[in-house]
Amino acid sequence: MLIGVFPDLNYLSGGVYQYSLTMLHALQGLGSLGEDEFMVFADQAGNQRCVDSLKKSGWTVRPTPTPSLPKRALASLTHALGEESWRGATSWLRGQTRGALGFDKESRPDPDRVRFRPEANQCFSGCGVELMLYPSARPLCFETQLPFVVAIHDLQHRLQPEFPEVSAGGEWERREYLFRNAARRALLVLTDSEVGREDILNIYGEYGVTPNRVKVLPFLPAHYLAPATMEIGPAEVRAAYQLPERYLFYPAQFWPHKNHARIVRALKLVKDEYQSELHVVFCGSRTEPIREQTFREVMTLAHELHIERQVHYLGYVPDAEMAGLYMAAVALVMPTFFGPTNIPVLEAWALNCPVVTSDIRGIREQAGDAAILVNPRRVEAIADAIHRLWTDESLRGELIHRGQQRLASYSDTDYSSRLKNIIEESKSLLAEERGGGVSLRAQSF
Repeated sequence: MLIGVFPDLNYLSGGVYQYSLTMLHALQGLGSLGEDEFMVFADQAGNQRCVDSLKKSGWTVRPTPTPSLPKRALASLTHALGEESWRGATSWLRGQTRGALGFDKESRPDPDRVRFRPEANQCFSGCGVELMLYPSARPLCFETQLPFVVAIHDLQHRLQPEFPEVSAGGEWERREYLFRNAARRALLVLTDSEVGREDILNIYGEYGVTPNRVKVLPFLPAHYLAPATMEIGPAEVRAAYQLPERYLFYPAQFWPHKNHARIVRALKLVKDEYQSELHVVFCGSRTEPIREQTFREVMTLAHELHIERQVHYLGYVPDAEMAGLYMAAVALVMPTFFGPTNIPVLEAWALNCPVVTSDIRGIREQAGDAAILVNPRRVEAIADAIHRLWTDESLRGELIHRGQQRLASYSDTDYSSRLKNIIEESKSLLAEERGGGVSLRAQSF
């Protein structure tokens, strides 16, 4: 069977980008077995270098259904100028894009009224594709009316709508339109953990999503972070960015739920309580108004607390430099409010970096005893954890050892085996639908 894959190849997409690359890596191995063929659909304006790399690796890559003019312009401008140079143009372009897609503030999508896209159906089916695989949810997966498997990574707009990035300015409605229809219309839904599976069933079970249709496919560390493929070592990265010899590390875009401000307050508390200056390195995108505002608030806070020299912001960091930043760090500090699970925790374990993260549902199950778990709302708890790791070498070594053990319990082979079974089951479900003439999904097309 020819299976289409629609990855998110925009490096500014963070974890979704990494997840897409992990899935492509596994699918390439499955494709070599000859049982199925895979075709990638990619928006080349988003990451031409990544598209070129896929082609060199033997992938057949086809263009995606043509996006709106403003969306193409936004992707092209990002690629051409880089994140920092184009920020002033994004508000207008994003506003134009949302308006063109019917997702502006005055015209929010109705979750129960799907806007079908027959031209997108023709784009995929015209290539001979019978089944689509989406590493992240997007309206296209159900608007094309082609059978599909989709990954849903979180439902935080339902679980924590107080955060503006999942609810403000029509974002709640856009997410509900996307996730409700993706979940109810997919052959199979993928999620990162049993907690994620529980969330999907609790929230969308009333729309006909059944337990047998939700499959757990846990995250893996990004393959480009493997020490064997590291291009730039820790010392070189530290010198290139003029970083201190010891620092804490947090690779995260500046969304409010990422909780950067409490890390800054924790540094101040450690300085006052222990007369110790701890440094932190932040990297990640701050495009879009909410992220830009959050970034400015965090940096202003550091200045007001007189610890601005302890806070280092690198902006977007190329993939080739990330492994070195992890390996040179004293610890990953990630007091996020969102889960269910998170990729940076796995990356830290793979690169011998101890972890401080949030004691919340989902992450608690992911980390087990291989991290210091803290209440993300309590600055005192974050301060105590980072000071302990900063000063206790034996504790750092113990957490590194536990992290490696936990990571070893789930390998590339396990991931590929689960993905293969998911694909086989989706093909069987599709055959049943075709043989019986009736959709077995929650809602037929």
